[in-house]
Amino acid sequence: MLIRSFRLGDYAFITRIWEETGLEQTETETLDALARQLAWDSDLVMIAEYEGQVAGVIVGTIDGTRGYFYRLAVDPKLQGHGLGRKLVEALEKRFRQRGVTRVFIMVNQDNKKVLPFYSSLGYEIKEYITLSKKIDPESDAG
Repeated sequence: MLIRSFRLGDYAFITRIWEETGLEQTETETLDALARQLAWDSDLVMIAEYEGQVAGVIVGTIDGTRGYFYRLAVDPKLQGHGLGRKLVEALEKRFRQRGVTRVFIMVNQDNKKVLPFYSSLGYEIKEYITLSKKIDPESDAG
């Protein structure tokens, strides 16, 4: 198993993993979000390789002393081999190197099956209400 930074050639592999694990969005949204994060800080997009193949991905970002990660996914055929744990640990190490003191993740409320995994890594459930609104960049309401 190898944990490394993202390379451009990984994109097709990680989008397939996102699709197979139910994390897909539209192709454009996924590519745009990934491109923004890579431009901002490519060292926080990490890949797990297993037997020479891309097998997992995690995307992190930092806001001050807070680290966030999202879109953690491991090829369903390889789940249970420790890849997700290694990805989280590697990203946390990079966060620590940059002065992050707290890490936040958001889990879809319909995806409770991942909670034991995150709990095993020391994450605690905190109750928050998240409000969201999609803004059309072409619209000018003002």
